[in-house]
Amino acid sequence: MDVLHQRCAALDIGKKDLKACVRTPSPSGRRSRRQEIHTFATTTNALLELRDWLIAEQVTLVVMEATSDYVRREGA
Repeated sequence: MDVLHQRCAALDIGKKDLKACVRTPSPSGRRSRRQEIHTFATTTNALLELRDWLIAEQVTLVVMEATSDYVRREGA
């Protein structure tokens, strides 16, 4: 059985900004989806705005892609 997450988001993260796409059920009630894309800076305040938007949209699942290498350093 396939699982359909009704409210999900995808993040594409770069050094200076990130693109966030939220998909939710269409308000028309049909079997279609509404898609909204926003760009956010990677500053703390902008990331808090992203968090608030995801909460307001009632997103329950987030996936992300990042092109940079993220390395955990000893003692970090």
